[in-house]
Amino acid sequence: MTPTPLIDAHVRLDVHPTHSSAVTATLTGTQARIAHMGLEAADWTVVADNVLALVRIDSEEPHWAQDAAKHLAAEGITVEITPRLQEAMDEEWTWATYPMPWCTRGEIREVSAEAQKIHDDIRHGQLLIHAHAHDGHTTVAVGTYLHRTGKSVYLHGENHLRQVADTFDSPAQALLAFEKVHGAEMRPGPAPLTDTERSAAEARTPLALTTAKAEPASPKPKIVPVYLADTGDHDTLLDEFLNTHGEFEKWRTWSDETTHAIHESQTLRIERVHETAARETAWTIAAYETPVSDRIWVLTATSATPAPVLQELLNHLVDGWDTAITPVDEKTVTTATQQLTDAGWKHTVDGRWIRWTSPAADAGIRFDAFTAQHPTQNLATWTIWAGPTPDRPTWTITASPHTPSSLLSDLSETLAHDTGLRRSPTAGTGRRTSLVTSPPAIPAVTAGHAASRSH
Repeated sequence: MTPTPLIDAHVRLDVHPTHSSAVTATLTGTQARIAHMGLEAADWTVVADNVLALVRIDSEEPHWAQDAAKHLAAEGITVEITPRLQEAMDEEWTWATYPMPWCTRGEIREVSAEAQKIHDDIRHGQLLIHAHAHDGHTTVAVGTYLHRTGKSVYLHGENHLRQVADTFDSPAQALLAFEKVHGAEMRPGPAPLTDTERSAAEARTPLALTTAKAEPASPKPKIVPVYLADTGDHDTLLDEFLNTHGEFEKWRTWSDETTHAIHESQTLRIERVHETAARETAWTIAAYETPVSDRIWVLTATSATPAPVLQELLNHLVDGWDTAITPVDEKTVTTATQQLTDAGWKHTVDGRWIRWTSPAADAGIRFDAFTAQHPTQNLATWTIWAGPTPDRPTWTITASPHTPSSLLSDLSETLAHDTGLRRSPTAGTGRRTSLVTSPPAIPAVTAGHAASRSH
């Protein structure tokens, strides 16, 4: 057999720089146009000169990118797959709470592919949506194909679960049937984009618009109290922690928005919500007496919490955590805050509130004596904050009544004595890693990859 002649085209496949599951293809070579046409025919989108992106609503881009790589290679085109994309291609994952649990992984992918086709037909103007409604569970819609069969269709579901539930011979027939069932909720035109659809649309925008907004060079970092340090890269922080401590199992939700890490004992769970606003909760850590019991204590941290503070929190978890329920009394409060008192933080009592405030009044800890008397409700009894005022904090950590005093004491010691680096006045919104002078941070290592991921 005569070997396939090589084509002077090179395709480098990599993960998209801003979209969690999308894939980019960078083309080089005198015959790159051949690869370009093949990828465009497979619904890859041009996002820059010689760069295309595969963006889907079913998070299956790595799978279909691998399929594209096989076809390109069969044509004699050189294909390079970056290690991080290859990792995603090799990953075994499934959808959490998938509504059709009887489907195999291959059948799930077929359902998603059909939903993707519907999405693409709407996006390309081949399927005109006449009206939509919400049936109490999901979005339904009615539309007509303009260039294929000319059939009208009744659509049920959203994103990767959208399906053709019925067909009609004419738009009038379809609209009458749709109005009969959904008349009260019926709205003209297509439904608003879902978060997944909106994210996919953003990933198809030209990369040049993103790269053109380069940030100015950061000023020389300065040493500041740890509670004013840079936010750092929380995702890298968690990856390094999990890679170093194999007793935690990691998985991500179907939308790729949240990472869960569960200790092998099933009594400690970490939830990390990605891409949250600075003052929104990005971390939740909860402890349980047994894998099936109610949680004993819970702690949350917002997205702008400095990396060194989170590092200290994770360091404490390595040494173990308390699952015994201890009373919240004067002794536990004193133990939790002794380091602040020793460091000269101002101590005040105002009704139900007991406060410790830094000498510069730019950070503090607040204890709510009232909620401490209702421990079964897991209310936020402790609030750690930093920023202009307690009412307008830059970041906060909250903790329930039975949060171990040893953990709170470690955080107090970090706030009172440790320092970190701040690279700009607006640090806390970037993705930079802070340094801690004491105690040392976990050394950076290559992030490990979970054996499975729930999307």
